[in-house]
Amino acid sequence: MNPGIIAWTMPGLPAGTTRPVVCAPDPVLSMPGRDVDPSEAATIELVADLLATQLVSPGCVGLAAQQVGVAARVFSLDVSGHVKTRTCHGLFALCNAVVVSSSRRQRGREGCMSVPDFTGDVARGQRLVVRGQLPLTGQWVQVATDGFEAVALQHEIDHTNGLLFLDRVNGPHGIHPRRTYL
Repeated sequence: MNPGIIAWTMPGLPAGTTRPVVCAPDPVLSMPGRDVDPSEAATIELVADLLATQLVSPGCVGLAAQQVGVAARVFSLDVSGHVKTRTCHGLFALCNAVVVSSSRRQRGREGCMSVPDFTGDVARGQRLVVRGQLPLTGQWVQVATDGFEAVALQHEIDHTNGLLFLDRVNGPHGIHPRRTYL
């Protein structure tokens, strides 16, 4: 562990309810989220619902509030078991998250549940430090990560700022029809 970085644990939350995932061009996807109070009942319910929805969505490694129709700075993430994962903090959610530092940008292919028909080539930092608040407790934590988890965190933080990966693609040549594997 790096000096100055405090270990943290995701607090236990009540069971959530699955919500429908909205797809582009729904206007909520381009709305920057409002800051939230992590200890407020509505925020805790939203986080629980994000986690519940993510867990029943095959292949989903992250889900932001905008994707379930709420313009808020909240997301869930879990890259456990993904073949590209090197560093993994397990299943967690953050409120009001911001990127503290990012380095080693590299282009990679991204997809999104809210853009089901396309993927895109996006340059993202491969080493990342993010600061955000844990739901329920409001504790400020830092997540230092790399590789696929770093990319996924940037993707979800973009959602909370009203951006899709399509907004980060450098020109139409970087957008591709999603492949379906049988």
